Amino acid sequence: MVDFVNRGPVEYNGGCHCGAVRFRFEAGAVLDVLRCNCSICSRTGYLHVTVPHTAFTLLTDPAALIDYRFGTRMAVHWFCRVCGIKSFYQPRSHPDCYSVHLRCIDGEPQAQIVDFDGRDWERSKERLGLG
Repeated sequence: MVDFVNRGPVEYNGGCHCGAVRFRFEAGAVLDVLRCNCSICSRTGYLHVTVPHTAFTLLTDPAALIDYRFGTRMAVHWFCRVCGIKSFYQPRSHPDCYSVHLRCIDGEPQAQIVDFDGRDWERSKERLGLG
């Protein structure tokens, strides 16, 4: 099992391209990152940093976001209404966490990237401890 829930004392800030969506969260000094090859992640280059809801704060009005759901409709993909960037979303794999896009975090955080076969999510989910 790979533990993608980051804990630690470091505060991170981030958001979308235009700044209409901003957030902050706390995590470890080195972020555990999941690089998924599913249809949406591979097309967008999304790199997952899993953050517990309790460690995440949306700093802007939620009205700045628009959602998209597909497949099982359990994951909620939120996009900025202005620039269209998905800086974080609610994954189906971790209902008590958000997935933050590494590339939407300010600066250049240190990260440890692990590949995940999201194309075969049902078989691969055991790696996330969801088996």
